[in-house]
Amino acid sequence: MSTNDDLKAALGGESKAYMKYLASARIAEKEGRPQSARLFKALAEAEIVHAQNHLMVLGEVKSTDENLDFAIDGETYEFTQMYPSFIAQAEREGNQRALISFRGAMAAEKIHSELLGSLRKQEGKELDSKYYVCPMCGHITSGAAPDKCPTCNTSGSRFKMIE
Repeated sequence: MSTNDDLKAALGGESKAYMKYLASARIAEKEGRPQSARLFKALAEAEIVHAQNHLMVLGEVKSTDENLDFAIDGETYEFTQMYPSFIAQAEREGNQRALISFRGAMAAEKIHSELLGSLRKQEGKELDSKYYVCPMCGHITSGAAPDKCPTCNTSGSRFKMIE
């Protein structure tokens, strides 16, 4: 085992902890426990710092154009190969909850790839556009939130604006 292997393992652990803490904060908020929610959010933020530091040491964060190319490749892989195979497995097992999760993610990943591709084609000439993210399936739109999410029908008023 090498230090790079350890960094990759730590990155995976920190990334998973980040997601778990954010999910835990949502639950705490729903349960009316704001102090617990705030601590989970603070912990999540700290895990991001750790994960980003590990990525930098690994040399996995590069120029914006290289990062866009990497992101396009990753998002395209997810909706063309990864999620279709996951969906097939969930269908074989009859796992309806996983099917809903995988199908929503797969549809969103295709949109992500398209948004990244459009931005990459601008070759550094970036527009001033806001993005809106569906809190249920991860669908992203630019400019304005839709009336309803085209993937999962969540109300556009629930979309989170990213400036």
